[in-house]
Amino acid sequence: MNLEPEIFRSELSGDEYHLYHHPSGLDVLIMQMPGFTTTEALFAAKYGSVNNCFRTLDTGDFIKVPDGIAHYLEHKLFEGEECGVFERFAATGASANAFTSFDITAYTFSASSDYEEPLSILLDFVQHPFITDENVEKERGIIAQEIKMSDDSPTRALFFELLQSVYHDNPVNIDIAGTVESIQDITASLLMKCHGTFYNLNNMVLSIAGNVDDETVLRICDEKLVPSENKHLELFTAEEPDTVVKSRSVISREIGVPMFSLGFKCPPLKGRELLKTSIAADLMLKVLFGNMSDWYRNAFEQGLINSTFSTEVFSSEQGYFLLILSGEAKDPDAIYNSICDKIRSLDCSNFDSELLRTLIKGGYGSEIMKYNIVSECAEAMCFYYTQGVSCFDNLKIMSELTPEEVFETTKLLDTDRSSFCVVRK
Repeated sequence: MNLEPEIFRSELSGDEYHLYHHPSGLDVLIMQMPGFTTTEALFAAKYGSVNNCFRTLDTGDFIKVPDGIAHYLEHKLFEGEECGVFERFAATGASANAFTSFDITAYTFSASSDYEEPLSILLDFVQHPFITDENVEKERGIIAQEIKMSDDSPTRALFFELLQSVYHDNPVNIDIAGTVESIQDITASLLMKCHGTFYNLNNMVLSIAGNVDDETVLRICDEKLVPSENKHLELFTAEEPDTVVKSRSVISREIGVPMFSLGFKCPPLKGRELLKTSIAADLMLKVLFGNMSDWYRNAFEQGLINSTFSTEVFSSEQGYFLLILSGEAKDPDAIYNSICDKIRSLDCSNFDSELLRTLIKGGYGSEIMKYNIVSECAEAMCFYYTQGVSCFDNLKIMSELTPEEVFETTKLLDTDRSSFCVVRK
């Protein structure tokens, strides 16, 4: 079968990859990396923990499923009828893994020699789940124990406390694994329903990079992929208010030094606009509060923060966009006041453009270096595809950003749309 690819090429790095629209409904991303000996592949569904209410042509009304079901389904797919999936990969010399995030579920393998058999196994087991009432019940206790262990983590508890303090209705405020209570309602029939809906090839992507060639990858796709009818999946999107749920929250855990997380709620964006704003906001946070900033140096010398302090942009096309500053602090209120003082004093005249240029150069170099790492290439193609952009767009955006555009994102640091959460003993 002769398919013509869409070719994505970076004029800045010289790298390229190909996108094929396979007749089965699956989009296939291939980056050939001559001279590399390894291969990395991800077979991913645009299905994460936030996708808990949906409808298709054959369901009519929206269906609400239990929290944690996407993660539960990921667990079940590794159980084969005759032998486990991990054993099948191990027999080829490849290693396999999987993860569920807020917005995707991905199954991966890494191979240092032949990739054809591992790729065949990957495409096979993800399309053909072995799910029974008995093995679903057996898994329930395992996942419940995993949830309880996660609840003991102060870092995880703080993160979800922040999300629950910021978001009213967006399901990003629900733990990816669900709760011990919610997983009790997960059944084999519900899992199969979600698999048939979200693991439809029209809602999936195969991303593969390394020592590969397009013809071989497409031949295996022809052999293994079962054509899927487009069910016109529609996700329910709740109207999320601009306000936060609560501006302050304190929870208790057995820890030595208090931990804090300050989140600024930003308007949701999509596609290239989301990517550009996320990159600019990330640079802005580093200029103002990163470990090369005057603020960081002063706060560290005063003992307000330690080396755990970090900034983060947490965003997705699934309707959430949050700027986060977090770390340990003996006096969380003092660090909160220091951050707010810095925000109130902001002016384009005192924005460190020289530091910004240094950060852009460093970030640009780091991005270029990623294209020498096979796993990074496969993951980047997959991630940016699910966000509706190319993995080369971030390089182009970074090279074109102006100090004025980066400073513009300081408007997102709105304390009236923020939440400050603390974990202490």
